Amino acid sequence: MVNTAHDPARETPAASPWAAVGVSAFDELLYQAILNQPDAGAAGWALLTGASPARVREACNRLLALGLLQPPDSMGGLRAVDPRVAIRALIRRRETESELLAAASEEMATAYEAGLLREEPSRLVEVASGEGAIAARLEEMYARAEREVCLFDTPPYLAPPAPQVDLQADLLSRGIVSRGIYAATGLGDPKVLSRALRMVELGEQARVLPTVPLKLLVVDGCRALLPLTASSAGGYCAVVVWHSAVTEALQKLFELAWQQATPLGQAADDSELSESEKTLTRLLAAGMKDEAVARHLGVSLRTLRRRVSELQERLGAASRFQLGMRASQRGWV
Repeated sequence: MVNTAHDPARETPAASPWAAVGVSAFDELLYQAILNQPDAGAAGWALLTGASPARVREACNRLLALGLLQPPDSMGGLRAVDPRVAIRALIRRRETESELLAAASEEMATAYEAGLLREEPSRLVEVASGEGAIAARLEEMYARAEREVCLFDTPPYLAPPAPQVDLQADLLSRGIVSRGIYAATGLGDPKVLSRALRMVELGEQARVLPTVPLKLLVVDGCRALLPLTASSAGGYCAVVVWHSAVTEALQKLFELAWQQATPLGQAADDSELSESEKTLTRLLAAGMKDEAVARHLGVSLRTLRRRVSELQERLGAASRFQLGMRASQRGWV
């Protein structure tokens, strides 16, 4: 018994791979005929394909433009180009066109977003509530970063830092620039300082200010995340700002703070300094208070001040400012 069940797959032929490089079904048929009967000429290829000579000539012109045929010369009429060469060239051309289209899509997306904002300004700002929602937004923003991430880091720390540390480490491994400005008040916490120095080891450009105006993450100068204080219920809340005059202003704010901030680098490997002295010069250069430095080094205030005085004497510095300057000149900071 013959099975007469309807089968849509039999009615719709599979798409030819030639379509991916801009070759129509008839042009493919003609090209195969030219490969099999190269000397048949236009009239012979018309018979092989069952098409009119005029249609064959039009298709030959398209195949010429695609580089699958070479024009007539003194040796004869149209000839097929070696398919291995011609098809690879077609693929490369399509890849180039795709890359150009992808680049154009970014410009069009900017215009698209600007149009949406004009039509509905509320799209400019999005509120993310809850630790999970903020973590998802943070991960998305880091994943979409293409050039640079800028960060303001300051207390209070409402959420665990571990997820953001992992995201920053992955970002740096992709070769994307990361710049962070830390509040000296925050670096008084040994855990925060250890995290900041770890980021510097991984390649982050870090600087320090006595205070930082707000928590802030700016990605590629066009997207920003501003965590807010915890809610009365103990949850977390943040604001996501899309590309606009607001994000441009936030980026400018970061740049102004960056110019005024002190580098938080690793002391150079100088044999004149012990490991504890290298750490001490870094912490002093960051502008941390004596109490925080002593706590981080695990020494008393009296011991700390004695060590600072010894460093000043070795460098002939009359003040801590001079100590920082001369340590920097020697490459210790």
